[in-house]
Amino acid sequence: MFDAVIDFIRSHFRTTDFIPLHEPRFWGRELEYVKQCIDSTFVSSVGEFVNRFEEDIAAYTGARYAVATVNGTCGLHVALQVAGVKPGDEVITQSLSFVATANAISYAGATPCFVDVDRDTLGLSPDALTQFLDSETKRDSHTGSLINIATNRTISACVPMHTFGHPCRIDQIVEICDRYGIPVVEDAAESLGSRFHSVHTGRYGVLGVFSLNGNKTITSGGGGAIITDDEGLAQRAKHLTTTAKVPHRWEFNHDEIGYNYRMPNINAALACAQLEQLHHFLECKRNLADAYRSFFDNTDMTFITEPNHAHSNYWLNALVMDDQAKRDRFLEATNDAGVMTRPVWGLLSELKMYRKCHAGSLENAKWLADRVVNVPSSSVDLR
Repeated sequence: MFDAVIDFIRSHFRTTDFIPLHEPRFWGRELEYVKQCIDSTFVSSVGEFVNRFEEDIAAYTGARYAVATVNGTCGLHVALQVAGVKPGDEVITQSLSFVATANAISYAGATPCFVDVDRDTLGLSPDALTQFLDSETKRDSHTGSLINIATNRTISACVPMHTFGHPCRIDQIVEICDRYGIPVVEDAAESLGSRFHSVHTGRYGVLGVFSLNGNKTITSGGGGAIITDDEGLAQRAKHLTTTAKVPHRWEFNHDEIGYNYRMPNINAALACAQLEQLHHFLECKRNLADAYRSFFDNTDMTFITEPNHAHSNYWLNALVMDDQAKRDRFLEATNDAGVMTRPVWGLLSELKMYRKCHAGSLENAKWLADRVVNVPSSSVDLR
């Protein structure tokens, strides 16, 4: 059966060479825009392409404001600070995620608190979140802050992640968190182009963060973006990402500790050209997902489809195997054949730096970690 999978993937990508998991496509005006940027000499953190990218991505997602950042991890770090996370706090998130999610929480001086995911969305489970908040937290009688009973830390935010571009049940998560007064910051790093109930991911929480890393649906080499509908949060995010410099024609005055997190103009030039092609990239990726779905319907491997009420970008296509042993045989056979596949990340709660963090049972996360694999997902232009 594995040979049939390899043959199918090779026939779709139409090559006998090595097939990577996800590689960028430069089918548009990338060279033209990058040359314009170089000719302008504004290649660093100031320039027309940075401003244009912020306007374009805000318009695309429907957000009122966007702040370009050097990468998604830095964007998430600043978004957490802007949302009110302070050193010593605790932030609820999922263990089934890329390490950057937990790292950004740590950069803010906070500690992750891991809650389980749903098997169908691979994202934070509203039921597990409700169970945790109802049974394992309390209100501080003096400050009114929400406290994790086990750790005695203040819970100051919740960070759900839209895994592989599939929206989690973000509407329910926000509703639950609103009841407890917890701001939601969406880790939408993988989900540019994904919508839930016709609303773009990243717009349900107070802030959302995207990644434009080289392996994402669109790329600026490195890069990211924070989106929000709150003008005050947007202004503060931009201030912090530009070294907290107070505007002045010539003087250098910084009013707090900021970060050099602004996206360089040369990266933004690439991002603008990529964003112009996003609709076509999404069409290609959904066509590939449809082909995978049809193929795997006739196998004993389960193809992960977009959740109900969701329109996914299918950033990385994924399969669920019967067990870990079969997963490992599949990984060995495909990679030996020059078709790159990979397991889902190891659980963050099992990494040595996060093992002591508070965590629930994580039953679904553990089940998925043993069985999920990603298969090649690059855009293929079949025109």
